[in-house]
Amino acid sequence: MPVLGVGGIFFRAQDPDALTVWYRDLLGVGAGCVADGGGPPDEWSWQVTGGPLVFAPFGSTTDYWASDKQFMINLRVSDLDDLLVHLSDAGVAIIEDPEWNSPETGRFARVHDPEGNAIELWEPPAS
Repeated sequence: MPVLGVGGIFFRAQDPDALTVWYRDLLGVGAGCVADGGGPPDEWSWQVTGGPLVFAPFGSTTDYWASDKQFMINLRVSDLDDLLVHLSDAGVAIIEDPEWNSPETGRFARVHDPEGNAIELWEPPAS
């Protein structure tokens, strides 16, 4: 197969500029951002570190995220506890449920961006 991975995630926003700043400043996601080991920054893309990516359509009646939203972003993180402190200090509401976590899949938490889009934070299990 010639497909190598996800090249971008595009979605509508009421205030794209403000949302760009929120993702960049609070999560280190977006143009000009670089994950540890992701290479040099550039003005158009987010340089990421390789790893697993789940691509999964859900049924139209799923209750896994809000029914008025078409998508949920899942971000793979390396230190969930540290990120949750950072987000909490910035006033972001955090949702945690111990039932989401397992040794096989890792740990999870959820936040919402300023426009109410769900963001699942996922720390994979240590290998």
